[in-house]
Amino acid sequence: MRPRVLTSTYILPSVRLLKRDYTYNAPTQNYPSHVPTNLFQKLFLAAGSGIYSFFDPTRADLIATLGETTALPFLMERLRDIMLSDPTGRRILRDRPRITSSSIHIDRLLDYPENTIGRTYAEWLKREGVSPDTRARVRYIDDEECAYVMQRYRECHDFYHAITGLPIIIEGEIALKMFEFANTMIPMTGIGAVLAPLRLKPKQRERLRTIYFPWAIKNGASSKPLINVYWEEILHQDVQDLRDELGIEKPPDLRELRKKRISRL
Repeated sequence: MRPRVLTSTYILPSVRLLKRDYTYNAPTQNYPSHVPTNLFQKLFLAAGSGIYSFFDPTRADLIATLGETTALPFLMERLRDIMLSDPTGRRILRDRPRITSSSIHIDRLLDYPENTIGRTYAEWLKREGVSPDTRARVRYIDDEECAYVMQRYRECHDFYHAITGLPIIIEGEIALKMFEFANTMIPMTGIGAVLAPLRLKPKQRERLRTIYFPWAIKNGASSKPLINVYWEEILHQDVQDLRDELGIEKPPDLRELRKKRISRL
């Protein structure tokens, strides 16, 4: 008897059946942007988005997918519980604010006094050429409340950049990812901080290893949870006062360190 050859005639029906079974076992849709997925589908999306975003770190959509599909439920529940244990965090969860250019009036923030959080944030956005309107909606986290927690983290990311002064160049993003991992324990931030340096030059990796990773781990772990900061309510506050309140030391200026090294060449 001749052995059966595994051609598309036999494979495709099996793939369709596998897809149908996993789709059947996926949870129901829990909020408008939710794409219900089961564990197998999340693993598939995590692997694909992780591989492709490693080779093209400018793909924010892939990084967002990696962040959501690797955010294990108990870790997001932990972060949500941190918010629930704090009066300000509870208000954020109740109010569900969104950070966009219109909700916080970016243009008006440039008229705030020097060194205020609002002015620092707006100037950082202008200097780096980014906008809060580019943050994608969460799709792959099943619990609706935990999905908002991820959305809130995502939209507050640029505030973390602004108060630390870290730019959006790859070294700055990696340093901030390590800081965020120590502060939030969101897996994607740790994955990015560990794997992304493999793309860097030896001198860049040395800067991260000797300066920015020690700063990120120390400050991220010891500072208060940044997820509980109601940024919209403190835009008039002095940015250094906030750093002192949260327990964050500003790291060395990354762009200046790079310029000094180039000038010595």
